[in-house]
Amino acid sequence: MVGRLNCSVCKKNAVFLSPLLCKEHFIYYFEKKVEGTIKKFGLINKKERAVVAVSGGKDSMSLLYVLNKKGYNVTALAIDEGIADYREETLETMKKFCTKNGVPYRVVSFKKEFGKTLDEIMILHKERPCSVCGVFRRYLLNKYSKGFDVLATGHNMDDEAQAILMNLIKTNISLFNRLGPVSGKMKSKKFTRRVKPFYFCSEKEIMVYSFLNNLNTGFNECPNVEFAFRLRIRDILNQISTKKPEIKRKIIDWFLKNKEEKDNSLHEEDVSECDTCGEASAKGICSACAFMKKINK
Repeated sequence: MVGRLNCSVCKKNAVFLSPLLCKEHFIYYFEKKVEGTIKKFGLINKKERAVVAVSGGKDSMSLLYVLNKKGYNVTALAIDEGIADYREETLETMKKFCTKNGVPYRVVSFKKEFGKTLDEIMILHKERPCSVCGVFRRYLLNKYSKGFDVLATGHNMDDEAQAILMNLIKTNISLFNRLGPVSGKMKSKKFTRRVKPFYFCSEKEIMVYSFLNNLNTGFNECPNVEFAFRLRIRDILNQISTKKPEIKRKIIDWFLKNKEEKDNSLHEEDVSECDTCGEASAKGICSACAFMKKINK
């Protein structure tokens, strides 16, 4: 039987194995890592207005918590896709936290914006739920982050390693502009700059941080995850990491090292307006409106 392990700093009971830290020193370690990422890549400063994309899950709630704790000017923005027996609970978690901590929040729904919930779209059409959800969520996040200096998302090291492999396998090199600590259409004022303060934090670290701070997210997964190609990539990476724990960090380090300075981000002159909704688009019709046109046929 293995006895209790002690914190490598203060010799109290450890709550995390690698690094070996107690509750107090793990929280300090985690927050310093986040602040280090913010500083290194110039993600956000305390004078800027930051909108945080919040689902109510452990990643986004932990991000909202730590940014608010450290004195950043944050507002929560949640997207209600209309996923029965899932989204209602996570939105309630987000609302309770924001009310308790004095954080402004806004909830935007698929139903109000597009006329249908994601569940209704899936019943009527044979689209992949993650494809529809991804397009609509990105559209709404950009639309309702206007007026803010930066849009912060809870993407972590696991998410990024998965995304890099997915895009390589599918040869979607043009989508690499969405990856990295700063992502999206950075060179156009029509798109809000997106940042990922958890870029070097593992999913396990975030889960422990969320638990230690009593965020009560429930750790629920979207019921549509079983349809996602990402799920297979996640399982493969997790299996490899049991023998090579450093594999995810090595993947994103490789990506950052080899990422071209001139990526695929659009410049201001390359961005026009969607013919249908008037939002920014690189083509005559934006991806969200193209999906709606297909769905409404």
